[in-house]
Amino acid sequence: MSNAELSPTGWVRSQTETILETGTTEGVSIDGRPIVLFTTTGAKSGKKRYVPLMRVEENGKYLMVASKGGAPEHPSWYFNVKANPKVSVQDGEETVELTAREIDGDEFAHWWELAVAAFPPYAEYQKKTDRRIPAFVLE
Repeated sequence: MSNAELSPTGWVRSQTETILETGTTEGVSIDGRPIVLFTTTGAKSGKKRYVPLMRVEENGKYLMVASKGGAPEHPSWYFNVKANPKVSVQDGEETVELTAREIDGDEFAHWWELAVAAFPPYAEYQKKTDRRIPAFVLE
């Protein structure tokens, strides 16, 4: 996957490089909370892109939260996942290929609770923005 593009955002790039160098997501965290590394495919470019996000997992399914820190717009990776729902997820040393689907309703409510438990700032991010922060379940 060395042809994948690293994020232009400094701390994201740094985390991704650490994961790639060590071969594991262990020891890479945000506020002491674990992350996983997603690899998405660009909607227009077709290029692989790395997206480290908080680890929200249940029964082998993972959640991608498109929070962008509560910004008014979706992160660019959101559109990539909508266009190309095949995503790989690295958790620890294990990498699996999963399919993403955007969720809503009761399913969203359930996963949002798990997301906020995994990373409490998500609740603050939602308060900062008028958009409902979207999320994908990967299974």
